[in-house]
Amino acid sequence: MDNISKDKYEDIIELPHHVSEKHPQMSMEKRAAQFAPFAALTGFEETITATEQLWEQKVENEIVYEDI
Repeated sequence: MDNISKDKYEDIIELPHHVSEKHPQMSMEKRAAQFAPFAALTGFEETITATEQLWEQKVENEIVYEDI
């Protein structure tokens, strides 16, 4: 860290960690879930799987398709 950054936070860097009296601490499992990847495109995985299966069938049946 450079001197500017150190000076910027010098007044708070040694303060104790705040613990809420109102809200219980979240479990590690629930905290991790907040940062887990999510499916931004619903149905995308199913579409990819269906396309993959279609291509596998085409390869297995050796069907030749003309360029569109």
